[in-house]
Amino acid sequence: MIDAAIVGATGEIGHAIIKILEERKFPVNNLHLLASERSIGKKILFKNKEISVENLATFDFSKVKIAFFSAGGKVSAKYAPIAATQGALVIDNTSHFRQEEDIPLIVPEVNPDDLSLYKKHRIIANPNCSTIQMVVALKPIHDKYKIEHIDVSTYQSVSGAGHSAIIELINQTKSTLDNKPVETNIFPQSMAFNVLPHIDVFQENLFTKEEMKMNWETKKILDNNIEVNATCVRVPVLYGHSEAVHIKTKKKIDIKEVYTLLKKADGVTILGEEPQEYPTAAKNAQYKDDTFVGRIRHSLVYNEYGLNMWLVSDNIRKGGALNSIQIAELVIQKYNNDF
Repeated sequence: MIDAAIVGATGEIGHAIIKILEERKFPVNNLHLLASERSIGKKILFKNKEISVENLATFDFSKVKIAFFSAGGKVSAKYAPIAATQGALVIDNTSHFRQEEDIPLIVPEVNPDDLSLYKKHRIIANPNCSTIQMVVALKPIHDKYKIEHIDVSTYQSVSGAGHSAIIELINQTKSTLDNKPVETNIFPQSMAFNVLPHIDVFQENLFTKEEMKMNWETKKILDNNIEVNATCVRVPVLYGHSEAVHIKTKKKIDIKEVYTLLKKADGVTILGEEPQEYPTAAKNAQYKDDTFVGRIRHSLVYNEYGLNMWLVSDNIRKGGALNSIQIAELVIQKYNNDF
């Protein structure tokens, strides 16, 4: 049994980690829930037992074997190295450490062999939610056909911006329907009945940071030689990201074989082989573990050397909490608690 801590326990990802730890019967002994000073003393239920939230700033991480971090990049930048120095293995769900060369960026279904890199800093980075669902689906295809280029457009739910973003969309929707003024705090424009091609901050190359994350992270996780071109869009959906993915490969693609590969792949569910059978975020992905795949077809540009597909996944679950826990499970499996 393992003592563990969750940093950011009161947030969307934190709540999901607590729930999934219980669902998967993760071998937790003592669970410490950590947050900022304003949340101290809040009670959260775990295994029918109320646990009080503790102060992150004063917590001694030598008490735990694993620390899940999901409280924002600034918090991770400050406290993750402290936790690692005090002996905890940090699994970080922010973007802060993802591009560090000697810190592993792990999707267990895709690059489990990179896990051993954790030993240098005792920190493992969890990728961006939109990257995770894409590389899970593309890994078996890349292994067989060698992907050279990915063009992806994402349609990302507001929960990716946190619980306050969910509340903002709900309130904006009500205000719009009631013909009342709409308040906007989280997003640059109202999200209600709207689509915003703007996630995270714009970079010098005019891409957003979210778009560049998909580029950087896919290269690090899957193959540094793959070129990735992304457009990331926020849509008025509460949970679940959708992606239209277009790939060019080195070898000719056999569609039937792609179906066979994906049916065998861990973490992937194909929703039927008929054109009208396709997955959606609300109906299929929400609260589910897998990446759901549909609309598989050859490219009209690259023909047999290209493939188009549609992906949906729960961004809070697989895109955050579940992947973090799967990383922890993989560590336990590989190192038998000797980490």
